[in-house]
This record gives sequence, structure tokens and C-alpha cells, in this order.
Amino acid sequence: MKRKLWGPIALLMLLGIATSGKVDPFVANEDPLISSDRVEQKHWVDSVFSAMNFDQRLGQLFMVAAYSNKDQKHVDEISNLIKIENLGGLIFFQGGPNRQARLTNYYQAQSKTPLFIAMDAEWGIGMRLDSVPNFPKAMTLGAIQNQKLIYDMGAEIARQFKELGMHINFAPVVDVNSNPNNPVIGYRAFGENKETVTRRAVAYMKGLQDNGVIANAKHFPGHGDTDTDSHYSLPVIKHAEKRIWDVDLYPYQELFREDLMSVMVAHLNVPSLDQGSNIPSSLSKPIVTDLLQNRMNFQGLIFTDALNMKGVANFSKPGEVDLKALLAGNDVLLYSQDVPKAKALIKDAVARGLIKESEINRRVMKILKAKYWAGLDKYKPIDTYKIAERLNTPKTAEVIENLYAESITVASNKGDLLPFQNLDLRKFASLTIGDDGKVFNQNLKNYTQVDHFTVQKAAGESAHYNLIKQLEDYDVVVVGLMGVTNSPQRAFGIAPGDIQLIRTLEKRQKVVTVLFGNAYGAKALEGMGNVVLAYENSSETQKLVPQVLFGGRSSQGILPVTVSGQYSHGVGGYLSDANRLSYGTPESVGLKSEVLDKIDEVAQRMIQIQAAPGANVLVLKDGKVVFERSYGFLDYKKTVPVSKETVYDLASVTKVLATTQAAMFLKSRGELDMNKTLGDYLPELKNTNKGNLVLKNVMIHESGLKAFIPYYAKTVQSGQWRGDYYKASLETGFSRPVSNDMYGKDALRDSIWNWTVQSELLPKPYKYVYSDLTMYFMQAVVERIVNQPLDEFLDQNFYAPLGLKTLTFNPYLKMPLEKIAPTENDVAFRKRQVQGFVHDPGAAMYGGVAGHAGLFGTANDLAVMMQLMLNKGTYGGITLFDPATVDAFTKRQSNISRRGWGWDKPEPEAGKGGSASKFAPKSTFGHTGFTGTCVWADPENQLVYVFLSNRVYPDAENNKLLNEGIRTKIHDIIYESMRK
Repeated sequence: MKRKLWGPIALLMLLGIATSGKVDPFVANEDPLISSDRVEQKHWVDSVFSAMNFDQRLGQLFMVAAYSNKDQKHVDEISNLIKIENLGGLIFFQGGPNRQARLTNYYQAQSKTPLFIAMDAEWGIGMRLDSVPNFPKAMTLGAIQNQKLIYDMGAEIARQFKELGMHINFAPVVDVNSNPNNPVIGYRAFGENKETVTRRAVAYMKGLQDNGVIANAKHFPGHGDTDTDSHYSLPVIKHAEKRIWDVDLYPYQELFREDLMSVMVAHLNVPSLDQGSNIPSSLSKPIVTDLLQNRMNFQGLIFTDALNMKGVANFSKPGEVDLKALLAGNDVLLYSQDVPKAKALIKDAVARGLIKESEINRRVMKILKAKYWAGLDKYKPIDTYKIAERLNTPKTAEVIENLYAESITVASNKGDLLPFQNLDLRKFASLTIGDDGKVFNQNLKNYTQVDHFTVQKAAGESAHYNLIKQLEDYDVVVVGLMGVTNSPQRAFGIAPGDIQLIRTLEKRQKVVTVLFGNAYGAKALEGMGNVVLAYENSSETQKLVPQVLFGGRSSQGILPVTVSGQYSHGVGGYLSDANRLSYGTPESVGLKSEVLDKIDEVAQRMIQIQAAPGANVLVLKDGKVVFERSYGFLDYKKTVPVSKETVYDLASVTKVLATTQAAMFLKSRGELDMNKTLGDYLPELKNTNKGNLVLKNVMIHESGLKAFIPYYAKTVQSGQWRGDYYKASLETGFSRPVSNDMYGKDALRDSIWNWTVQSELLPKPYKYVYSDLTMYFMQAVVERIVNQPLDEFLDQNFYAPLGLKTLTFNPYLKMPLEKIAPTENDVAFRKRQVQGFVHDPGAAMYGGVAGHAGLFGTANDLAVMMQLMLNKGTYGGITLFDPATVDAFTKRQSNISRRGWGWDKPEPEAGKGGSASKFAPKSTFGHTGFTGTCVWADPENQLVYVFLSNRVYPDAENNKLLNEGIRTKIHDIIYESMRK
């Protein structure tokens, strides 16, 4: 049971009503409904206290440093201190979660009295332990306007603490960092404004304490305006007492009202609060007792800052400093260097009347009450099974993503350059300084082609000159300024020459500079037109910043400190998104990662049975890509692994993401009437059996057209090409590539068109027969209306404006072959391995651009097209068709089949099969492809599923993918992940 902290007296204090006496934050609530808990607390505390002699009670005042990455000698030293001195607690530093968990169990087993386990984990346990992700640092949190997110962080850190059997987090830092040159606080503070600091500190504190972990505000009475690091010497605070009360003590006053449970006293010399010369605040009775406890009425636990720090250790020897800290009024002596000596000196002080034994007993009782609150009355060893996995949950990732996303600050945006628009009219490059920026560039390329360049910090004029020449043809350069440090004394590691490089680029083209690091470093960027602050350089920020730049996410961060005249406190604010895709965790949209992980098993099974050598799977929910994984290789020789950049032959997905898209575009503009006939648009067909075929019937495959025509059979003889149709090299009259080193005659497309027109129709009444011929005719209709080849029309109106650089026909002309998944080893027709050319023989003979096949692309580019559909025809500020057109094409348009116009649908009756999941609503629409591909969009759940494979490699007769229902099983799993 979580113990409530304060009773009715605290409520009166919160309301500003005067109270007499002092409040103990660790005493259970006076509410009669839970008064039994107070009785239990008193019983446990009294029994534990009574079981200790005075020497053992003294041990409770000490918390020493422990490590899980040191040798057995260290372990033995800590173990002996626990057993001999009856230590009150340990503060863990560097190591790993598994090792620390085992050591904690070992140390607790050695201790007569349950140990407090603490950690200085301001940005989470990843600050100290390996194998655990970091949460954002305080200044990053200072930019966030949604305090609930910071509460969530505190709650998640508390959960991790409890998994590791820890009870106290020495956080939050509540220093008001009013000095930009502060060498020790800086980015560890929420900001320079006391309200900014206080609101975030309260949220963090409550997140911890509401979930059973004691928070600790530091560094009392305020370390925010120092130019000296107390780790190395004693800083002096020269402010008057009134200013200290108004600024530095303000957060503490508010935190006390909100039931803060512990405070850490810093090693500072504050003459206005203690007239003694060179007296560290941690050793000052006027500060610890008179100010903190009496005047501010704080009765929680009081910790010293680490007693090995030079700010205090320079003035007193180990043991002696502990006594002085105790006499000043501290409860817990942190990082004690000599516990036996300190205990001996304390006993001597009691004997000399410097401190009463009853006063020491009072502090020990306070510590025991806090241990009871933390659950140490019911201590259980840590379950070490899969401890690392339990610390790194999907919820952890979700919290971290939300925090970083909300912090990104657009500090200047000249001419409203951001978010980027007109992607087809601009050539983009990225330049990272001081880091390879690989993650950054990969995520920029989710939106359009962005060529990447890198340079070392302070590389010199020659390297910069070469870069400027390389970048001169680009319209926009996104500069990632990385390698930034936290040292104001060293200009935050930013080289003047690098800044000059950026300023030179700004004179030539549009430049956006992203500062991946300490916001104070932005002083070097004064006067630049487009600056984005990411506060830290991490994989998370490198993923999220591109989303802000291209409008996948809005920006809401506000600069929490004043850096310069241009970049002052309050700069930033809301920058709207551009309705493009974002990228994040499944949990952020209500899906379950552990269920989606089952897709791995299906994919591995696919590879194991050789249903396909590899695949890409993408899941998009609510406009956010939350699952994108690559499996296997491009071939069974395992020469090239599949990646998210692998380009696949989409086969019949071409029907809906090329030809149908064009038809929808024309329909929404009144240039295409689905009730008209082929002959209305193609007059040459009027005297043929195709002339009276109505478009709406053609598009649902109910117009009597044959399923397909094996065109290639007309051009081969005795299993070999006919020389009058193909040549092995480019010749006059043979300029149409059909595959590598295979050229068809120039009139080959005309031949296919004639064969298609001359083909017989199926007997009436026309039934549903899925036909490739439908899209040959619809392609002709589109091209006649727009007076342009289909591929050119789509690229100009769809793919290029949307930033889709891989969605294309004939990719062998535009990208390296190793990026393209091979398809069939075509022994029947082309006599070679097909790669980069369309697999479908008819489409290949047609020039690689056919209405039914020929389109290639990546999963991400397909996701954009499907989101365009879910958005009812609008994406990235571009409107391509109206909502009514989307509804008309994607609804069921047949009385005898499941089909829409062009689009496939789930079966209208359950249990009849079909390619979509049995859980997919009837509003779902999509399509499959012969090569082993599919796309499905669900408007009701705003869900998109993309599956890409090359199952036809090396043999198109391999039907295991279909027979095993691989694509449908994955679709089922996606719906299972949505269930509550």
C-alpha cells in the first residue's frame, strides 16, 4: 500500500492557513480510515529502533558510495561497513543493472537494518548504469510546456527505481540557473526563471513520490548563480538575503507546500545567510537548522551533498566533516569517507555535550519512518530475472519520445521556411559537424531525397572550401551542429571556424542550423535566420528533429534560458505541422509492442520455409509510423540484407498507387466520368468490342475482359526470343529495354496495345474476373486526357510533390541495382535474373510503365500514399483529390464481388477468405501484388499496413507466401495489438 504523506495539517498549509508546530512528512495520514497504518508504522519504527544499540543507530546516519563495476575488494569493503557499522544506506554510482541488482540483494542480506538504496539519477538510471536509456536532461525538460509529461517521466523513473530495489532519487535539481557561465549546473537546471523551474520540479517530484520513491530537491539554498564548481572548490554566493529568498529559495517553498520529502544541502559559501568565513552551507547551522528547518519549517529528510567534494573536503578531514554536518542539522551524511572515524567523533561530541543523544535518536527515528514509507518494513529481494528487459519497456520508450518531441524549439524561422514545403522544387542536403549524423540523415530521407555530408569539428579552411563547392547546387542545407559540450569556459566546444562555415553557406542558400546540444551554445548562432534547438545529441533527437523540419510533428518547445539578445528566455512556441507522417512508438498510438513483436516470428517462419528471402513490414497508425522492420536478405545467398531503403517491385499494387490514383485525380476535377465508356475517351475503340465498356465496370473487373494475355508468348519461338522482336544490344529500331542486355523493337508497345484491343471478351453476363487488362485501358484513358505518359504525370503531380523519391517506374535508370530487390530468374522469357526491371513480362514489353504493373518503391513511400488516402486526398499541404472521390473509389462498388473502383476490399461476408485480416472493418481498402506485396488502409482505425517482399525470387511458381497466409497473419497481429 502506498503511504500517504501528510495529513490535514499539510492541507491547511497548502491553503495558506497558519499552523503551529512542525509536520512530519513520513507520518501516516490522520484519516481514521487508514489510522491503522500509522499504528503499524510506529510499531515497526519502534521495534527496529529498540533492536539497535547507540553505535548501530549512528550507522543509520551514513550513506556511502557503492559501484557495480568495481572489483571484489570494493564489494568486501562495502559489505564490511554494512555489517560492522550498520550503515543506513548506499548510493549507487556506475555499473550495470544486473550487477547492481545482485549486489543490492547481497548487501541487503548482510544488513541488520534494511538499507536505503539511492541513486543520483537526475535524467534516470541511465545516467549511472549501462544498458538503460536516458531520459532528457533538465534544460530539455525546461523547454516542455506540458508538465504532465514530466510527471510521467518521474513516474517511469520511479518504476525503474523500484525494479532495482531503490528508494531515493537525488532529483530534481531546483537551482534557478541565472548565470549562463555556471560550470556545474547549466543544463542540469530547468531554466533561469523561478516559475519555470518550480512547475517542472513539482511535476518531477510528484511523479516520483506518487509512485513510491522519495524525491530530493537540490542544491539548497541554490547553486544557480555560481562561477565555481563545488566538486573542486567552494563557490561563493554574493547575493543579498532578500534576493536569495525571492529567487533561489522560491522553488523550495513551493515544493514544501507540495509535500517534498527530502532536500540536499550544497557546499556553498553564502555570507548573507551565515556570517562565518568560508563556511560551506552544508556545515552551517544557520542555514541547515535555522533557515531550512526553523524558518522554512521543513521536516523531511536532510542530506548533505557528497562529503568527498572539494567544496567541503578542503576545509575538514574525513570524519570531522561528518561531525560538522551533523551538528549543522543534517540527517543523512552522504558519501562519507570514513564512517568509523566519524562515529567515534560523534560519540565524543555527545560526551562533550555538543549534541544530545536524544537529538541523534530523533534523526534516526526520522530515517526509519522514511524507510517504512518506502516499504522497507516489507523488504523483498529484487527479482533479477530479465531485469534489463523490465527496465527497458515500451512505456519507457514512449515517455522518452514524448518528452524529446515536446522540447524541440524553433528559435528562428526566417520567411517561414519551416516546415519545408514545395519538396519537388528544392534540392536538399544535410551537413553534420562533429558527428556522422547517420540517424539524422536517415530520418530526413523519410520525407524526400536528402544528400548527406559530414565534416569534423574545426576542420580548417581547405575542408570548408571543398564543402562549400560541393553544396553550391543545393537549395536547402540542413546543418546539424553536433559535438557540443557543456563547458561555457570552452565556448561549449563550438569552433569559430565552423560557425563561419555556416554563415558563409547562409549567404548562398537557405540554411537551417540545428543545435544538438547545450542551448547556451546558441550564442554562437546569433543573427542566423533559421535555428532549431534540440538541447541534446541523441538518437531520439536525431529522429525527431527531421519530423519538425518537414512538418511530421508540430514544434512547441520554448527556450527556458536567455542565451543572447536574439535567443532569449521565451523564444520559440508553436509551429504547426504540415500534415506529413511522423514516426514513433506503438504505445504512443495505443498499440502494444509486445504483440507487434509477434510479426518477427511470422517473418522468420517465412524466411525459414523460403516463402521469400526477405521482407519489409510497416505499420502506420494515426499518421504515425510505429513499426518498420526489415527481415532477411534480397536473395537466398544472403548477399545484401533487406533495409528500410530496399526498393521492391510492387506488381499489381501499381493498379491502385498509380493508375487508380490518376483516375481519382481526374475524377475529382470533373475530367473523368465513371459512367462513360472506353469509347467516349478512346474513340478508336468505338467500333471494337471494347468501345461500350463502362469505366465503372472496367474498374471493378466486371466488364468481360480476360484475366491476362501472355503477350511474351507471341514473341518467342522454341523457347528463344524472336529476332524480329528483340536484340541483345541497342540497335536502330530496337531501343525499348525489356531487361539488362535485352532490347525490344520500338513498335512493341503498339503491338501489345493492338493485341489487347483485339482480344475477345468473356461470355455474357459478365462476372467478376480479376483482370490486368482493365488497367491497360485505364492507363490509355488517363494518358489521353492528360496528354502525357502515365509515369511523367504521376511523378509531376504525385510522387515528386509528396517527396517520394523511390516510388517510380524503371528504377534501374535512377538508382543502384543493389538497392532493388531481385525478382524472378526468368527462364521462360528473358533468360536472365530480373533486377531493376519490372517482373511482369507484359509490363516489361510495354516499356516498364504499365497501368497494372511497373511501379517500384519502399515501404515508407507507400505509407505516404496510403496516408494520402486516409487524409481524403490531402497530404503535406497538397490536395490531389476531394473526399467524395476517395469515398466513391474505396467503397464496395460491386454486387457480386468485394471490389471498389480499382481498390480491393475485405470480403463482404465473414469467413469467405480474402487477403485482408478477418479483423479488418469493411471500410478497409488496399491491394496485393503478385511479387509478394500488399497495402491496406483502414479508415475507421486510421491504420495502414504495408508488406513488401520478393517472393518470386528466384521462381515465380513459389506460392508458399500465399499458401501460408503470411501477409494476412501479419495483418491479424496488427489488429491484435490494438485490443485493450
